[in-house]
Amino acid sequence: MVAFGKRLKERQIQEWQEYYINYKLMKKKVKQYAHQIEIGTIDRPKVLKNFSRMLDNQIEKIVLFLLEQQGLLASKLTKLGEQQDALEERPQISKITELREVYRGVGHDLLKLLFFVEMNAIGLRKILKKFDKRFRYRFTDYYVKTRANHPYSQLQQVFKHVGLGAVVGAVSRNLHELQDRQGSYLSIYDSPSLPLQDPVVDSINAAVDRLTHSTNFLNFMAQHALIMQEELPAPIEQRIDEEKYHFMSLLLNLANTFLYMVNTYIIVPTADNYSMSLGAAATVCGIVIGAMAVAQVFSSVYFSAWSNRSYFRPLIFSSIVLFMGNALYALAYDLNSLTVLLLGRLFCGFGSARAVNRRYISDCVPLKTRMQASAGFVSASALGMACGPALAGILQTNFKFYKLTFNDVTLPGWVMAIAWLVYLIWLWFSFKEPSRVFVENNSPLASNCEKAEKSKLEKDIKQPLLITSEEKKEDDEDPEADESEETPDEFRQPATSMVSAYRLLTPSVKVQLLIYFMLKYTMEILLSESSVVTTYYFNWSTSTVAIFLACLGLTVLPINIVVGSYISNMFEDRQILLASEIVVCIGILLSFHIIIPYSVPQYVCSGLIMFVSAEVLEGVNLSLLSRVMSSRLSRGTYNGGLLSTEAGTIARVIADATITVAGFFGQSQLLNITLLPSLVICVTSIVATCCTYNSLY
Repeated sequence: MVAFGKRLKERQIQEWQEYYINYKLMKKKVKQYAHQIEIGTIDRPKVLKNFSRMLDNQIEKIVLFLLEQQGLLASKLTKLGEQQDALEERPQISKITELREVYRGVGHDLLKLLFFVEMNAIGLRKILKKFDKRFRYRFTDYYVKTRANHPYSQLQQVFKHVGLGAVVGAVSRNLHELQDRQGSYLSIYDSPSLPLQDPVVDSINAAVDRLTHSTNFLNFMAQHALIMQEELPAPIEQRIDEEKYHFMSLLLNLANTFLYMVNTYIIVPTADNYSMSLGAAATVCGIVIGAMAVAQVFSSVYFSAWSNRSYFRPLIFSSIVLFMGNALYALAYDLNSLTVLLLGRLFCGFGSARAVNRRYISDCVPLKTRMQASAGFVSASALGMACGPALAGILQTNFKFYKLTFNDVTLPGWVMAIAWLVYLIWLWFSFKEPSRVFVENNSPLASNCEKAEKSKLEKDIKQPLLITSEEKKEDDEDPEADESEETPDEFRQPATSMVSAYRLLTPSVKVQLLIYFMLKYTMEILLSESSVVTTYYFNWSTSTVAIFLACLGLTVLPINIVVGSYISNMFEDRQILLASEIVVCIGILLSFHIIIPYSVPQYVCSGLIMFVSAEVLEGVNLSLLSRVMSSRLSRGTYNGGLLSTEAGTIARVIADATITVAGFFGQSQLLNITLLPSLVICVTSIVATCCTYNSLY
């Protein structure tokens, strides 16, 4: 597999090659400077000065060419505008159709220019990252901080395509006005009209969104799934064979995700009562809830490895184990055994197939619907999180059938056991295992260009939004890569263990994983101890706790709509990230019980602030994580998705253990003791974010 620099050159527009960033030259310079520093012929300040000047010159070359091309496009649009004005006086359908095609041609030229800017932005980010890694110096932080807002800097031209907005607007507006006019010449600004259905404009908007990281609700939700994007935009869209895509199998994957989240949270409102009914303290609910997360730490790894060979078999195994786990959980009451209770929850954790669910979406769903499927994955999780406690609130009954007891603490287990049994039958008869040839060929790098559809638009600009976990053979992360642009196979292979995966983590990636750990820890503390805390302070019933937790879960989708559609387009991801961390910290501070009597408004408001801000934080955190993470972690068993899942799962385990340990100090101290680690971790993550802020550019 070719290296990054060679792939960058292959995807360049041939006639514009001399105006691209000279990635190969700069890569050689990085190696040359490293050697000169080792032998003492040059000092670090001079290296920084020379390399900064090189970057400035490269960016200036790009920007001047960009301005020249913008001028040519503007000139074409001016002439077309004159022709369009003439048609206002004497409209002719044939002339309108002809003019529209000419505008589309300008649109194709604009797409080439946007593609040019995007390639250079990727190359610039890549060389900055390489310099930081080679010299163990935060050069990116320095360079971005000094150039981003300086009046003479041209950095924003590359990263934000300043000036191209007017050209984009002109092409889009005029194509819109010419669409199906047929004698109607009302302005698009004065009357409502159907959305513009033109692939050129759609592609322009998609290219602009990639450059500015603009998002919509679907995109923002899809980011939560951490299905990473390819660094280099592909000039030809590679499509999955629609006949081999099986919608029912995708639906079964999403159903598995939903049921698992219901299974996770359905016991939260009653776990303390169940513990006490078996003779344990109420705070043992932390261990009961956390046992599932403990097992998930291990199940995530073997399910991730298993999904390299099959999807059907691990899902079958998952359903059987979850059925057994829930049955054991329900039987523990009549057996009067805390051990059986914990064993049942461990079994449920061993059945966590989220790694399979994620891999199926990335490997087997067509590119054009993969974003929707990723958003569906996250939405199913959010809905399950809300439905779990709500279902527990409904299951308020008490009766015996033979020797089995059915009450508010055992019914969650019985209901979920039946649900998994029904799912297992549905899965057995409806799931279609994709062929391994199909999965292996589902790669924009592996497929042959001639097999793709050959429209001019697709050839020039279309980029897959998401890639599979087996793609992106990338060698450029290795600091020893030489100027030959080829590296040994071991430097291009995915990580083979957690240790090797950890070695690929840069400081900015570690900070993002720390943030993910923090938000999962905080949310788990809030949710898992809610029943104990509210019973102690407010004497809430199980139904009241269930309603509170369900309401928290129901905020997930509305908040993501607001953030994905509006806030993320008004502010940079790193700005939202830092602001969300600060708001989480404020929520934690407001939750402490200090002197004054603890009230329901204080608990509800602080909990809502923590939960909502943590949910916002999760989206932008995973979005940034996918951009700063090594591309070698985008495939294989030990991928970025697994690392983030493990970080979140370990956070939940530690949070639930904290609740149980804090229980030894009495329920009166439980709230403050469990909130203190949350506050410390949150403050640490804020400080770490500030230290790596400019590397998140």
